[in-house]
Amino acid sequence: MASKPFKLQLVETFATLMTAAFGMVAALAWNEAIKTLIGKFFTGGDQLVPMIVYAIIVTIVAVICILFIARTLGKLKDSLAEEEEKK
Repeated sequence: MASKPFKLQLVETFATLMTAAFGMVAALAWNEAIKTLIGKFFTGGDQLVPMIVYAIIVTIVAVICILFIARTLGKLKDSLAEEEEKK
């Protein structure tokens, strides 16, 4: 079995790192929203709605970016497979 081309390994690694980074940003956004929610029940904070809206927006952006990364990686894999078949 042939090893993966360096270009594919590099792109897969970057895709994994970028996906993890977007996941972390979404997690941090939800963390802040949950902290604000808890704070509202105990201190009457007024930041709840903005934090939840922020968390939702960040999550949507992260999902879109992750899907874009996955689609791009899939196209690259298909392209490399076609190049290998031509050889």
